Amino acid sequence: MQERLAKIISIVFHPVLLPTLGILLLLHSGFYFSMLSWEAKRFVLLVVFFTTCILPLLMVSILAINPRFDISMSKSTDRVIPLLASAIFYYLGFILLGKMNIFPVFKLFMLASVLVLVALLIISFKWKISNHMAALGALAGVFFALSFRKGLNPIYSILIVVLVSGLVGTARLALKKHSIWEVIAGYVLGFSILYVIVYFV
Repeated sequence: MQERLAKIISIVFHPVLLPTLGILLLLHSGFYFSMLSWEAKRFVLLVVFFTTCILPLLMVSILAINPRFDISMSKSTDRVIPLLASAIFYYLGFILLGKMNIFPVFKLFMLASVLVLVALLIISFKWKISNHMAALGALAGVFFALSFRKGLNPIYSILIVVLVSGLVGTARLALKKHSIWEVIAGYVLGFSILYVIVYFV
């Protein structure tokens, strides 16, 4: 894979964008909550976008004011503060969604994502596990859990998630941002936590 293409893929499917893209895909995958009104869908999307994208990016921008902060986060420990802040912002999203009487899967998605971020935070003290793949693994976990739990088969949405996962994993390896084990570990971590929580809770 060419380096330029790999960079584009990594940006388009960045962890700060994936929750919003994932919710958007969920809302159009034929699951039972597709019956939500446009106003309810818009509220969910705005909350997710604000708490998982805008606020984390704002935090990184503030941290970047300090010249000692490496915005590329090349070392695993550089990601500790952004991950901690993101976990707080995701929990805020969970609280905001809890204010609205909507299907619980969206709140479970946010709460389980907090656990993924906390796990990534702990691991980052020792190992640079892939955040990109953790986010995609989490999204895949949601789709598979809902499919088995509700007896539905949104085959096209699942294919999209699997194909994007392969593309992003290849891109991260092509850019030499992670080893193969860091990519696999990130995906398994995200998938396991979201699948277990969405399926069993």
